[in-house]
Amino acid sequence: MEILLTPPLAFLIYLVVSLGILALGKLLAPPEKPSPLKESPYASGEEAELGFAAPGYSPFFLIAFFFAVVHLGVLIIGTGEFSPRILPYLIGVLLTLLAVILG
Repeated sequence: MEILLTPPLAFLIYLVVSLGILALGKLLAPPEKPSPLKESPYASGEEAELGFAAPGYSPFFLIAFFFAVVHLGVLIIGTGEFSPRILPYLIGVLLTLLAVILG
């Protein structure tokens, strides 16, 4: 019975069950009829704008990088003892945050 709990076999069982559910759903679904209304954007009954809301992930990259560096600093402080050995790391984190903030 323990062999059923091994990750590769459990994954294969999950895969077979998932594909079976997918096939059953496709059998029960009515045939698809394409229409222009199905492809048009819909937002709460209002006409949706056709432009992009954001050009990509680039506006959020600096924010994500900032928080990643802050978390790294917290890990450095939280996992080590406060001694002169961690000062170079903390100075590096502070300089990186300064560079990210100033652009």
